[in-house]
Amino acid sequence: MKVVLEPIRHRGAVRIAIRFPFEVALKGYVQRFEGVTFSKTHRCFYVSYSASVLERLLIYLRMEGYSVDATAFRSASEQTLRSQRASERRLVPLSPERNALFDTFIKFLKGKRYSKNTIKVYGGFVQEFLQYTTPKPPESLTKDDVRLYTEWAVQTLDYSISTHRQLVGALKQFAYFYPVCAIDPETIERPRRDRKLPTVLSKEEVLNLLRVTKNLKHRAVLALLYSSGLRIGEVIALELNCFDIERKQLHIKNAKGRVDRVVILAESFIPLFRNYYYSYQPKRYFVENPNGGMYTAGTIRAVLRKSCRLAHIKKRVTPHTLRHSYATHLLENGVDLRYIQVLLGHSRPETTMLYTHVATRDLQSIQSPLDVALRALASREQAPGSSKLGDGLSGVPGLEG
Repeated sequence: MKVVLEPIRHRGAVRIAIRFPFEVALKGYVQRFEGVTFSKTHRCFYVSYSASVLERLLIYLRMEGYSVDATAFRSASEQTLRSQRASERRLVPLSPERNALFDTFIKFLKGKRYSKNTIKVYGGFVQEFLQYTTPKPPESLTKDDVRLYTEWAVQTLDYSISTHRQLVGALKQFAYFYPVCAIDPETIERPRRDRKLPTVLSKEEVLNLLRVTKNLKHRAVLALLYSSGLRIGEVIALELNCFDIERKQLHIKNAKGRVDRVVILAESFIPLFRNYYYSYQPKRYFVENPNGGMYTAGTIRAVLRKSCRLAHIKKRVTPHTLRHSYATHLLENGVDLRYIQVLLGHSRPETTMLYTHVATRDLQSIQSPLDVALRALASREQAPGSSKLGDGLSGVPGLEG
């Protein structure tokens, strides 16, 4: 099995891309190397670049007997690194005046009650924009500055479409906040959102995933993610007083959009929950770290990756995949879209409508026109066996047996 190492630019820095034909053992071995992450944009595993990391990675792979090709990386790395240094020269530290403006912008976002994560993301883009446009006075910034910065960020920092959309959202908020400048927020256009269908596990895959998860705490977390369709942040923040065992309900507080909602608690989950509770005795949160604090999203993702390997699931699965699977299976079970929207906490029905594209219940009832035509032909000829391709089709051009 050959592993190819090559340089890529990702999130504004040079990385070592690790590419190989899919093989479960190799994938698991690569994931155990320190610092390895998967990029959906580049569709490969990668690790931060340095000469020492490259050398350690080579040794690590060869120790297990894998053939490694790093020639592409060595021939292109210097050019890539020069490009990175050139791009970094465009971003200089903010002056005291710009820093004061930036700090006021952050207070503006907090005043609008944006989440901590949104403030962090929007703040990062606006800080980058103010760095890029130095030394031009902020009050003289125009839509051309926005265009040039956006082109630079997308091309140089290799931003994905979703990141590009967040960037535009940040600059719109900055323009609203700072009307002194000549940036009209209504003229900043977002790129069209990708319409990719979500990955969905079958019901059998979900059951197998839970079956191979032997750790009781981990099984309880994965079971709750799926059985109630929760976001990973909701599971982490979930407190014990949110469980209403008698009514088989779960109270989700301050979810996305600062909205509370009530979701169903699976009857089959309750014995698992009781077993887990009396075994681990959490004090405040549904799932806690060894010190009693909140669990981390990274730990749950690692648990899910391990369980997927054990269950031989080759799809790319994240905690949100379990939420997608929950919604799709509800739809396939005949639950009305309006109820699914409420259970998921979607503010717009259009978001929930996405699951109509992946639900198979109605699709399976649709007949291909080829099957209909073959059955009609068989009926006319009174030849029951001719409804199969390759049998008795001498009269149909291109379908002769």
